[in-house]
Amino acid sequence: MPTVTPSFPIYNGSPLHRNRLGIQIHLMDRDQNDIFAHLAQLGVGWVKVQVSWKLYEPTPEAYHPERFAELDAFINRANRQGLNVLLSVSKAPEWSRPTTELDGPPVDFALYERFMHDLAARYQGQVAAYELWNEPNLQREWNGFPLGGALFVDLLRAGVSGTRAADPNAMLIAGAPAVTGINDRVTAVDDRVFWQEMLQANVASLVDGLGVHPYGYGNPPDSTAANRSPLTHSHNNHPSFFFADTVHDYQQLLADAGVRRPLWLTEFGWGSFENVAASPPAEADFMADVTEWQQAIYTLRAVELGQAWGLEGPLILWNLNFGPLLGTAFAESGYSLLRPDGTKRPLYFSLATAPKE
Repeated sequence: MPTVTPSFPIYNGSPLHRNRLGIQIHLMDRDQNDIFAHLAQLGVGWVKVQVSWKLYEPTPEAYHPERFAELDAFINRANRQGLNVLLSVSKAPEWSRPTTELDGPPVDFALYERFMHDLAARYQGQVAAYELWNEPNLQREWNGFPLGGALFVDLLRAGVSGTRAADPNAMLIAGAPAVTGINDRVTAVDDRVFWQEMLQANVASLVDGLGVHPYGYGNPPDSTAANRSPLTHSHNNHPSFFFADTVHDYQQLLADAGVRRPLWLTEFGWGSFENVAASPPAEADFMADVTEWQQAIYTLRAVELGQAWGLEGPLILWNLNFGPLLGTAFAESGYSLLRPDGTKRPLYFSLATAPKE
């Protein structure tokens, strides 16, 4: 009999823990039947949705009925199908901010407290966890205020207060900083520095877990800045560009601070522009170092490593369906399990067929 070559990498490692594995989706104006079919096939236990606050409250205390109806339907169905829902809530409305450029927090942090209260009251007992803000060490997510971990903890404190008052059983996760290798305090604060500032501001007393975005850029998950293998063409000269370095550095920072809180990998993944019919955007040139086959191998190996390292929080893969939404011009499409033309990447099949328990 001839040997059949598989069209995707077959995962042969330890079974993946379904209740520690998830994926982020784009929800707005998407076919929910299609989304839930993908979630079932992939066999994940968590689904993450970003709630862009400015779209859900476009004018003060006037919530967008269609946006919330869509989210209501999704959360209700996810609960019926046994999926844990993680909502990531950021991007204040323009009417609440000191500037309308980029994204950022409101002038009055009490507005975030109120929105989180109303959101948690609406979904009491239905949303397993909330991630409070997203990549607050970046100017584009924190414009209008100085970058710094202590100020971010002030916003967290407001968000935590509102959420816990409405749903004390929901898990609350501190928004993850971005891994950039930049520390100019204008464009970004280095994520390790930012984390230390958060810990010094006593973030651990507020939340149940700490968000992490350990992207590997073009580097395999076992590779480190001190032991680069194989050698990639860019984004290879700083620990923030390596999956293993980021996870282990954060674990060490927690240990040094005497803090015990689980790490939640609320975004991770490897981007590839192979079979996308375009070159990666200039800011994502590292994706040229990753084939679709490698993307699948790296991702499943990262999940296996996360389990072996005893990570208590879930690992949320970025992302399912941004490719068909955004097309070939955006870096987000390189991470998508669905190509811009809607076809499934090898990673999709590798994840779907991986043994789970």
